[in-house]
Amino acid sequence: MANETSNNSNQSWLLRFIKGMFIGSGFIIPGVSGGALAAIFGLYERIIRFLANITKNFKENVIFFIPVGLGAIVSIVILSFGISYVLENYETIVLWFFVGCIVGMIPSLWKEAGKEGRSQKDYVITGVSLVLGIALIYFSNQSIGGQLPINFWSWILCGFLIALGVLVPGLSPSNFIVIFGLYQPMADGFSRLDFSVIIPIAIGGLLTIILFSKLVEYIFEHYYASFFHFIFGIVIASTIMIIPLDYTGFGWVQYLWCVVMLVLGTALGWWMARLEEQYK
Repeated sequence: MANETSNNSNQSWLLRFIKGMFIGSGFIIPGVSGGALAAIFGLYERIIRFLANITKNFKENVIFFIPVGLGAIVSIVILSFGISYVLENYETIVLWFFVGCIVGMIPSLWKEAGKEGRSQKDYVITGVSLVLGIALIYFSNQSIGGQLPINFWSWILCGFLIALGVLVPGLSPSNFIVIFGLYQPMADGFSRLDFSVIIPIAIGGLLTIILFSKLVEYIFEHYYASFFHFIFGIVIASTIMIIPLDYTGFGWVQYLWCVVMLVLGTALGWWMARLEEQYK
């Protein structure tokens, strides 16, 4: 009987580790949301309850989430190797895959935004956030030359965005990191286990969770539709801004690969969105 209990415990630990690996992929693959993946695997509500009320059942929750966290870390490190290489050698083609991933999830995100009804005000909020998002991204890129400086504060920002992707299902943090020109340096840092990259990202993520988990819980309870329509506009804006414009030296084969990657990315995003709906 004791052996059976131990086996069940080991299976549960392994299952949470595997779920953590999938959730971790949402931190590193643009267009895929870590929060949405947490919802797919039935962990999102428990994560939000834990983060918003961190002292409640603290020891029990920490023990529960240790394999999830380890799985996420392993996934990020493994994926970083491949993503760093393909971005360095096939950036334009890979960006079309990222765009496809986001496009595939857009219908699901729009449906999610209207889950509790949709008023004229929500359409206005979507339009305003879309215009505001494009303007902010465009002018920030103009002022910094398309890339933020690579320093401690930039990695803090990455940590903030990654944590926000956990708190807000459907929001993919990586496409914003791409826009700021930090994605490949971040992937390189993860693949090398560079703690000058990893530690500030962890600090930024932890601070975001501490500061915003209660706020997100409150917003979901009182302003769900408005908040999600705002997020929807921002997602559309960020998607538009990562569409690649440089096709120097491209022939028909490269253009064909762009189309293929867009279709594959869209299929992946659509499939992930269907999985989330099945969970719900």
